[in-house]
Amino acid sequence: MRKLKHHEQKLLKKVDFVNWKKDASVREIAVIRRYHIQDRDDYAKYNRIVGSIQKMTSKLKTLKPDDEYRILKTEQLANKLFEMGLTGKRQGLAICEKVTVTAFARRRLPIIMLKLKMAETTKDAVMYIEQGHVKCGIDTVTDPCFHVNRHMEDHVTWVKTSTIAKTVADYRGERDDFTLFE
Repeated sequence: MRKLKHHEQKLLKKVDFVNWKKDASVREIAVIRRYHIQDRDDYAKYNRIVGSIQKMTSKLKTLKPDDEYRILKTEQLANKLFEMGLTGKRQGLAICEKVTVTAFARRRLPIIMLKLKMAETTKDAVMYIEQGHVKCGIDTVTDPCFHVNRHMEDHVTWVKTSTIAKTVADYRGERDDFTLFE
């Protein structure tokens, strides 16, 4: 085999043939398509977080049920997952074990916009977010993978200067020229 030229060596530094990314599973592809996850690394991050949650719950289950530390940490974990919107209840480790990647995907901003009927499709919602038409609280959000917790769900609105907000207000007959064009 001949010796590689300088530019060929540079190119091969960027590719790792030993640890090649495996093809995604059918479940991963389905979740990515359904929730319009644009970056596959986001799915991998969600998967890692779910794995650490399940690891933590299994370690907590090894403790005695009447242990004060177990009771405290179980309550903290359940409350945190409930506040993030990943579980429906605040009680027990059994619910904490059932957190999945789709629970994280359901709390992304485009899906919340669909739930609030701000967009017809997930693709449209992602487009509106990337174009800067949506704000959460007082900040304009341009990242579709923004996680919306239970408290912030009520504060997802259109940006004041958004043309989409003006069109929606016109359609509903709620447009007030004084407040919309400040």
